[in-house]
Formats: sequence, C-alpha cells, structure tokens
Amino acid sequence: MKTLTKIAMSFGLGLSLAVLPAQGIAALKQGAKAPDFTLNAAQGGKEFSLSLKQTLRNGPVVLYFFPAAFTPGCTVEAHLFAEANSRFNQLGARVIGVTAGNIHRVAEFSRSECRDKFAVAADPGAKVAATYDATMQRPDGTTLSSRTSYVIAPNGTILLSYTDSKPQAHIEQTMAAVRAWNARKR
Repeated sequence: MKTLTKIAMSFGLGLSLAVLPAQGIAALKQGAKAPDFTLNAAQGGKEFSLSLKQTLRNGPVVLYFFPAAFTPGCTVEAHLFAEANSRFNQLGARVIGVTAGNIHRVAEFSRSECRDKFAVAADPGAKVAATYDATMQRPDGTTLSSRTSYVIAPNGTILLSYTDSKPQAHIEQTMAAVRAWNARKR
C-alpha cells in the first residue's frame, strides 16, 4: 500500500510540475520585437479596448501574464503590482495584466484585486499569450497564461522577459528593467 501511495504521489507531483513553466525563462528574449495585440480589457471594472501599440506611445509597458484571476498566487501578484503601480508610473511605465479569462471576470478582478490601478486584459484561449510564448497546459488540456512578465520599450523592443512562479520576483525584475531603461535614456 505504501508503494502505491508513493507512486500516486509521485505521479501527482509530476502532473503538477507539468503545468509550471521553467523558472527564470521566457521564450521571447530581450531584444526581440513584442507582438502587437488588441484585447478587451478593464480598469476599475470599466471595460475598453486595449492596444499595446497605443499604450507604448506613452512610454514603456510592463506586460505581465498570469494564469487565472482570483487564484491565490495571481491575487498576490495583482496586489503587488497595484502597490508598485505609482512607482512604475513615476518612471513613465504602464502596467498591463493579461490572463486567459473572460472580460466579465477580468473586470471584476481589475476592480477588487488590481485595486483600480492598472488595466487587465482578457485573452480567451491564451492566444496572445501564445504569441509571447507565455503559456502552459493543465493536465486537462486547458491552455493558460504562464506567470511571465515582459518590459517593452516604446519602440516595441523587449527589454526584459522573465518567467517565475514567485509573484514578488516579477515586481522586482520588472522595476529594475524599467529603472535601467530610464537610466539609459537620459
């Protein structure tokens, strides 16, 4: 019986790890051109059409993909980005969250967990996430966004690509990349 339990636990752990992206690695590399997109988004619960190209006209973009609204890690990450949002804005950057959810759930998440601070876009089927190579498969075959962050310069060049399951690391990494961009442009 103990052997069967160990096998079942190992199999379960293997399945759990199968949905996690490799830490520290994002497929689109620094220097690559960020794919443009337009998605339905919400900020403060108000829905609108979000264009990456238009947003980049105002400065760099911190684009972070997350697996699912209202899950523990994604809620923590949203809170952390909301707390850091004014610092990003002071550096001229805009934060955008993207998840493979529907617009109604995203609108609710933008209001309650993102605290009305930044836009969150709905990416049904994780199609945009796939163009950024920021997806993962669940054991049931569902495709979700992986926890992957990018910092994109106004010209569309990727300054940072970062994948890690730890939400805190994303804020630290993206903030450092935005600061470095600001230092270079002076």
